[in-house]
Amino acid sequence: MQAQAESDELTIALGEARTLKDTVRALRDALEQERVDKEHAVQGAVAEAHNEIVQLKATAAALRDSLEQARIDRDKAVQLAVVAGSDETSQLKATAAALRDALELQRISSEKAVQAAVAAAHDEIRQLKETVSALRAAVERARVK
Repeated sequence: MQAQAESDELTIALGEARTLKDTVRALRDALEQERVDKEHAVQGAVAEAHNEIVQLKATAAALRDSLEQARIDRDKAVQLAVVAGSDETSQLKATAAALRDALELQRISSEKAVQAAVAAAHDEIRQLKETVSALRAAVERARVK
């Protein structure tokens, strides 16, 4: 009986050892699976972070290009405004010169007209004096007769 009890104890101990080995194997498998899952999660997070970095770099490049294009457009607008202002200034200078020339021609024309009117008035005065003188002479001759 003792041999039977020892045999039963040995069987029980072997069963417990087998159960413990199965438990250890199951725990190892679970631990390995946990490690694999964790590694996948880390790789996923790294890939996601990499994708976000790529997107942010692309956004930064697009914003940089947009800013550069805005600067180019602003510079072009300034150049166009300068050219337009320069053209307007040239046109205004040409208009001022033309008006100055027209004013000078008008002044000269007015001076000639005044001189002509003065000359005509002097001629008329001279003719009138001659007429007055001739009439006095005629009146004098008529008195003397």
